[in-house]
Amino acid sequence: MWQLRAEATDTAVLMLSELTANACVHSRSPRGRYVRVRCLLHSGRLRVEVSDAGFAMPEPRVAGCYDEDGRGLALVAALADEWGCTRARMGSGRWCGSS
Repeated sequence: MWQLRAEATDTAVLMLSELTANACVHSRSPRGRYVRVRCLLHSGRLRVEVSDAGFAMPEPRVAGCYDEDGRGLALVAALADEWGCTRARMGSGRWCGSS
């Protein structure tokens, strides 16, 4: 289908899992709202996106060596050529994505 290199696929899956976990844990969305995932391939670039109904924009933080969490966005930033979040154009929520 898309014929991506295995390394690119593995990286995309890891970034997508981190963004999805952040949406599920931190969005504080009202009951019945969904987390949506989208993968786009355009001009040879793969972009993974996650949307949720949360209001606060994600803030990367520096995790201490003994912290059990707090490394997800740092990992996404290290693996992606670029990443970021924007407010949803219609309704409430946000989109976070990386490519």
